[in-house]
Order: sequence, then C-alpha cells, then structure tokens
Amino acid sequence: MTRTTEHHTVTVNDGVRLAYEVTGPADGPPVLLLPALGESAADWAPVRDELARERRVYALDLRGHGASAWPSTYSLPLMRDDVLGFLDALGLVRADLVGHSMGGVVACLTAAAQPHRIRRLVLEDVPAPLPREPVTPVRPEGELSFDWAMVLAVRPQLDSPDPAWLADVARITAPTLVVYGGPTSHLAPASIDELVRRIPDARLITLPYGHLIHAAAPGEFTAAAAAFLTA
Repeated sequence: MTRTTEHHTVTVNDGVRLAYEVTGPADGPPVLLLPALGESAADWAPVRDELARERRVYALDLRGHGASAWPSTYSLPLMRDDVLGFLDALGLVRADLVGHSMGGVVACLTAAAQPHRIRRLVLEDVPAPLPREPVTPVRPEGELSFDWAMVLAVRPQLDSPDPAWLADVARITAPTLVVYGGPTSHLAPASIDELVRRIPDARLITLPYGHLIHAAAPGEFTAAAAAFLTA
C-alpha cells in the first residue's frame, strides 16, 4: 500500500530550518528516521511506507543536507541539538529513533543527552565512537545535495570522536537494536560489539548486506525494525 507522504519544514534552535517528511496515521506512535552522511529523508523511502502502517513516521534532513538549511556551522552535537529541537517543535514528548551510519551516531548522542525522550532505538551499521584511521574525503563532481563544508567539518569528528561520547552511550536507557551489515560492511566487528557492550539494554543482529542494509534488503530490515519497535 502506498501512503501519502507530506513534506514540511520547521525552524529550531537558533533559526535553523529543517525539512522533513511525514507518513502514516496521525495518532500512530512516532518514529524519527535519521539518514547517513550525505543522504536525505528520501533515502528511507524503501522502508518508510511499511514502517508507517501503524506508526507516524518522520524522516529528517539533517542540517547541511537536502532541503534543510546549510548554515556556516556544523558538528555532530549541533545535529543532536537539532533533533531535540525538532522533537520539541513538533510536540513529540517521546519517540522511537532509527539512525543509519552518521545518523545513528547522532541518534546515540540524542538518546544519551535526554534518555527519557527516546522510547526505543534502532542503529543501522553504526560504530562505537572510537578513533579510526582517518581518510581524506574527496568531493564528488557536480552539484551536490549536501553542503561539502558539512562533510569537511563532520568527518574529523567521526574519525576522532570526543572521548566523552563513548562514556555517554552508557546513559542510554532505551532498549536498543543494533543492526550490523556483516562481513561486507566497512565497519569493524569489534567496534559494533563495543557499542552493544556499552549500551545497557542493547541487542545485536546481523543482516549480511553491507553498510546499506535498508536499501539492499528493505524487507528484512523493516521486518526486524518493526518487530523490535512493536515489542
């Protein structure tokens, strides 16, 4: 069944405009989807409608992405604050949160900052915030759907995270499902295991489709996420 998806914007915090999509029954339990670096709300299209059968599904363009504002300042904590501001602006006292890759890191920071706001947490191929070998990003050719300045600001934070972030994940109280992409993911299994170990109520499943699980196997990903969010 194809559901109607509405497109809206909202202004949060210091006047940052955030674009988002919303699908599903107005009285359904809210779930917020956060995409990966360089992706927008539309990236969730393969799984959005199925998740929205009984839920009110919001998909957000983070700052510097898609139709959201491209301001001059970027950081993962600012994106965390944007998410919290988004929940406040829409009157969402408590919601489920699903994050992929960088969006999952932002989801972790959000759930650690205000644990009472997040009911359940799904993290798709998200590493523990540990230092990793930095790789210099290369700008793709042509017009981009995201701000390249954002990439240059955020990538160093992903490569060399604030040491406090690792300790902070222990503050997450939401039951958490960590979905790992398996051997073809570029993320090390040890990093995934460390994240699961650090979050007090976390469980791990492996769907062996690499880093882009919800795009490569939308049916399996959605079934796992929906079952967990319904529990």
